[in-house]
Amino acid sequence: MVGLSMAERAAVAKAQERSGPRSVILVVMNGGPSQLETFDPKPDAPSHVRGPLRSIATKIPGVHLSEGFPRLARRADRFTIVRSLHHDAAPIHETGHQLLYAGRLPNRACQPASLGAAASRLLGPRGGAPAYVLLPGPVVDLGVRRELTAGSGWLGSEYAPHLLEQHAPSPDSTGGDAEPVEMPEPLIPEFASEPVEIREEYGETDFGLRLWQSARLVERGVRVVIVNLCPKLHGEVTWDAHAHKPSAPGTLFDYRDTIGPQFDRACAALLDDLDAGGLLSETLVICTGEFGRTPFLNAAGGREHWTQCWSALVAGGGVPEGAVIGATDARGRSIIDHPVSLSALVATAYASLRIDPRSSVTLGARAEPLLDVDAVSSLLA
Repeated sequence: MVGLSMAERAAVAKAQERSGPRSVILVVMNGGPSQLETFDPKPDAPSHVRGPLRSIATKIPGVHLSEGFPRLARRADRFTIVRSLHHDAAPIHETGHQLLYAGRLPNRACQPASLGAAASRLLGPRGGAPAYVLLPGPVVDLGVRRELTAGSGWLGSEYAPHLLEQHAPSPDSTGGDAEPVEMPEPLIPEFASEPVEIREEYGETDFGLRLWQSARLVERGVRVVIVNLCPKLHGEVTWDAHAHKPSAPGTLFDYRDTIGPQFDRACAALLDDLDAGGLLSETLVICTGEFGRTPFLNAAGGREHWTQCWSALVAGGGVPEGAVIGATDARGRSIIDHPVSLSALVATAYASLRIDPRSSVTLGARAEPLLDVDAVSSLLA
């Protein structure tokens, strides 16, 4: 709060009191996970639509997940599935990431601040911990514009995310690299120092490490944690399941055999961990990607980008449990009930932090709306 005027300090203090212990963990399934091979399988669709994976029953009668998520299926009464996410911007990673991080796209006048940066400005730090941490860092190799990131945008580098890894690039106000802020002591312990049963519960993978870190950061007092599960897309196995080697080698079978089970284990452990520590009711967890995948297979057996509909897992922070919001048609091609925009998902995150998503963030003489629209409905409404 150093450098704020007295009026600004008073506004932050009031916002802190209103927000209380609330936190948000945004788990970004970078690359764009297929709705049909994650949270919205279509077992009765033709084979070229339903894909090669089976669906499995969950704890909620009539609700199925893809076979790569057995642990989450057993916990389906503890989260909500949103099956009607969409956006109408260009079907590229950059636009989806920007909408997911900030809820709005940049224009010539403004590079929007991410959810974490805006929360940092409006709420400030808590308990000696930074307000916003980005794990492990920004996504690289998206292909178009590096500056569409989870950074601080027009708010400037003072509100840039903190990083645990001191050598990772940090997005500054223009999206370029800024020197990470060196903390005087580690925010959280090392994963390797945890008992073996905890490491096995999360899985000793990058996914397991990052979601374990997110739980510890919330425990420490961090208000917003954004987790990039796949910080590099090009040439890596990610949720970007084109099945095009060497640039996008991920396949739908990876959803069953590698990244799917790794996510399933780590996400289930995160929910259990937060619940056992009494933090889940105060922590909103959102797991989704920047878009979905085509409701038909390409020539290589993968799927291309699809922005018309995809899914998310949302838990804690006041959202319903054991619910399904929205629906798609029999082929997972279009939304037939309760469309939810990415802006509405970000609005839900603000509302969970008890920040009015219709409000603005002010810095000095300048004010910018958190989101582009006058009234954005939250899933908590």
